Amino acid sequence: MAAKLKKGDMVIVLTGKDKGKEGKIASVDPKSGKAVVDGINVYVRATRQSQTSQGGRIPKSMPIDLSNLAIKDANGKPSRVGFKMDGENKVRFAKTTGDVI
Repeated sequence: MAAKLKKGDMVIVLTGKDKGKEGKIASVDPKSGKAVVDGINVYVRATRQSQTSQGGRIPKSMPIDLSNLAIKDANGKPSRVGFKMDGENKVRFAKTTGDVI
């Protein structure tokens, strides 16, 4: 199945503690159906000091389920993603505006 959300897409969070926040997808794991979004779902991890890195409390973005994310359309509103054929190529488009992503 083709990916509806990809790395680099601007998304809006639909549910949870970060509802309404926007961010850019840093990575996607299609097997687990989760994505890491910069600045969203941030938790503090306590790490031990090593020779290469300073220890302490380090904020880290944790994965969020893809079903809780919606792509941001040209109007800045959340939109679902559809697929259509543009000549020979299969392209993604925003269902609210019809614009190709």
